[in-house]
Amino acid sequence: MKINHLTSAEENLMRLLWRLGSFYLKDIMEQHPEPKPHQNTVSTYLKILIEKGYLSTEKEGRIFRYHIMVPVENYRKFLLTQLSDNFFNGSGKEIISFMIHEHVISAEDLNDFNSNLKPAIQKKEPEFEYANEVLNTKKEKKKSKDKKKKKKKEKE
Repeated sequence: MKINHLTSAEENLMRLLWRLGSFYLKDIMEQHPEPKPHQNTVSTYLKILIEKGYLSTEKEGRIFRYHIMVPVENYRKFLLTQLSDNFFNGSGKEIISFMIHEHVISAEDLNDFNSNLKPAIQKKEPEFEYANEVLNTKKEKKKSKDKKKKKKKEKE
């Protein structure tokens, strides 16, 4: 499924909708923080979100029940991929370097992350393979290359 970009206002509304999961227009109006938008404004945004594929509707009598079609995790992944591709040459290394330089992430946070991630990397869990490149030191990378060469020679 192709995910489309959201405007800032659409994204703010979607944050509320992701919390609700399945809802009616009245639920949105009750849960929306102050200042509450006009009901017609919310209806317009709901129509746009349906067109963009974020929501679906189910008619129940004279009213519509709305359902989330794009989970927040999928949207988060979409945004991070867009950010990475557009501003960091698709490199996770560049993102982490930028975050450290801008003090978004501390060395302590990175060390905690690294220590929690190491067991998963050692188990060769596929979703953590990217972490080898980012977290391994040059010596560890060289050892890894040497092991691969050794295995290759043993097979020959």
